[in-house]
Amino acid sequence: MQIFVGLGNPGAKYAQNRHNIGFMALDEIARDHGFGPWKKGFQALVSEGRFGSEKVLLLKPETFMNLSGQSVGEAMRFYKLTPEDVTVFHDELDLAPGKCRVKQGGGHAGHNGLRSIHAHIGPDYQRIRLGIGHPGHKDAVSRYVLADFAKAEAGWLDDVLRGIAEGAPALAAGDAPRFMNAVALRAQPPREKPAKAMPTPPAPAQPAEADSRSPMQKLMDKFK
Repeated sequence: MQIFVGLGNPGAKYAQNRHNIGFMALDEIARDHGFGPWKKGFQALVSEGRFGSEKVLLLKPETFMNLSGQSVGEAMRFYKLTPEDVTVFHDELDLAPGKCRVKQGGGHAGHNGLRSIHAHIGPDYQRIRLGIGHPGHKDAVSRYVLADFAKAEAGWLDDVLRGIAEGAPALAAGDAPRFMNAVALRAQPPREKPAKAMPTPPAPAQPAEADSRSPMQKLMDKFK
């Protein structure tokens, strides 16, 4: 069994925030793969489903971002799992919008949700880092992540979320490269090669004009 955790803040007020892209990713997975209805449990909303023989619990903590680890730790202990069985989907300021990266273990880089999870289960879980870009100055970060995605971002956001859902079975199977490929095919679809232009056929040779001069005229023209 595995736990897929999406990070965000509960409530309609925050639903479209950049900070809630982790929640959005889990919602897309649940819809795309027919997971069960969302229910309350472990201080979170949870939905259960399977990818083949692998059971997966989707978990969206309702503790608010800064206390996410409470919910994750409770669920992990209940199912007697290890941090290696946990995958966390979260927003990433240090990646450009639309970029996605898989990371195993490491630091929390100041992300309050990850900081809380570190405190409750340690650092040895898998992360899916979902790029949202950086506002350019650290003083603007809080306002930026708690703002809704702009309408102009809807295209790449939808592509990334659909790619995540399509790659989720590979992720559950431990095949991170195949998961990343599924996201890349959505976010950066291969361009069609332009058709080669057909070579222009050479212009047909023009027939020579018939010489209408008389033999005497031709002879006289030679001595002009």
